[in-house]
Amino acid sequence: MHLVYAHRGSSGTYAENTRAAYLQAIADGADGIECDVHLSADRQVVCHHDQTVDRTSNGSGRISSLTLDELRGLDFSGWKGRDLPAAYGTVHEQLLTLAELVHLAAGAGRPIGLAIEIKHPSEFGRDLEDAVLETLDGLGWDAAGSTIGPVDVSFMCFDAGSIRHLAARVPAAALCQLVTRENPGKIQELRDCGDRLGAEVAAVVYGSARDGVPVIEAGIAGLAGPGVAWVREHHDVVERWLRAGTRLRVWTVDEDADIGFLTGLGIQEMTSNHPDHTRRVLEHGGARP
Repeated sequence: MHLVYAHRGSSGTYAENTRAAYLQAIADGADGIECDVHLSADRQVVCHHDQTVDRTSNGSGRISSLTLDELRGLDFSGWKGRDLPAAYGTVHEQLLTLAELVHLAAGAGRPIGLAIEIKHPSEFGRDLEDAVLETLDGLGWDAAGSTIGPVDVSFMCFDAGSIRHLAARVPAAALCQLVTRENPGKIQELRDCGDRLGAEVAAVVYGSARDGVPVIEAGIAGLAGPGVAWVREHHDVVERWLRAGTRLRVWTVDEDADIGFLTGLGIQEMTSNHPDHTRRVLEHGGARP
């Protein structure tokens, strides 16, 4: 069976990491939802992708420099250009804390996965991971099975150090090491143009194969999370992992050709911006319906 995770919610339809995107993902029948987490200035675990709010809101600044109340005052949905149905909340209800997203997932009325991507580098260091676990503990997280009621929780990161840190409390089956191709030229380009933060983020992301593949092959992470391009370039490695019993959660899978390719390999999980479309294609055997 192939599982489809909604990438930052149904982010092809509504603004990523918003209440609307997650409610739409549930309505679309996604098997799981994926979120990104940071700590706000007042150490609240919030769902947002970038280190700054500049790209996805009408504000500016780093997530870590803004309090939850300040973040609530921003519009995180307007940039998408889609009207919000009343049932999906107001503009200022779109930013979610991790706890709010867990409650939303638990209300889906069916078992559902929640994949939490921990974003590094973080000014809070490993306090970010610890705050995530503390939040989940407060919601009744069963560490042994990594569940909260009907919600199956997994943790993802490009930073291999994060996965190693989480492994002290989280079973390997719930840990996903993200992997993408190396791109040292991009890191240097960002440094050259003075984007220090961008270069730091890129160094983590583009160093993930070097540092993360050993984490997967040592069994510390029971889930491997490569991008589609990495799978195409390293299908021999992927096939070896599959033979060894490693589950793969591949991102970001929106194109029919990629869905068919991954289905043929036997990939178990796919993350998509359009989970409804990816699910329909899979139901037709990986071919366009």
